[in-house]
Amino acid sequence: MKVIITADHAGMTVRNEVKDLLDEMGMEYEDTGCSCESSVDYPDYALPAAERIAKGEFDRGIFICGTGIGMSIAANKVRGIRCALTHDVYSAKLTRQHNDSNVLALGERVVGPGLAREIAKVWLETPFDGGRHANRIGKIGTYEDK
Repeated sequence: MKVIITADHAGMTVRNEVKDLLDEMGMEYEDTGCSCESSVDYPDYALPAAERIAKGEFDRGIFICGTGIGMSIAANKVRGIRCALTHDVYSAKLTRQHNDSNVLALGERVVGPGLAREIAKVWLETPFDGGRHANRIGKIGTYEDK
């Protein structure tokens, strides 16, 4: 699995924690996040990363900002992206099983590094259940194709 990870200025600590996790899991990844603590605009990071997932360059992405809200809104504007903002392990698991989410959004100011690591691990390890859920995902794709 190839993962793209990105963050704005408010997500740098969690981004580094998630990168450590990806290293430990032996996952291939690319970090496209900012490298500064001064304010930057989250769409400048979320949109190009989401487009690269939509093009098939990456299987999944993890996007981090202060709350995760901005990153998730921006990512979900890209056709083919199913970005889920999660603050707990249960939601991370279910968004993979039922929604086949391909982007995880995290809020550093909401979850902190320890919980973010747990959420990301479960999200990365959980497969999509398919079945009746595939039909639902298909309806979203059909709508996007209009």
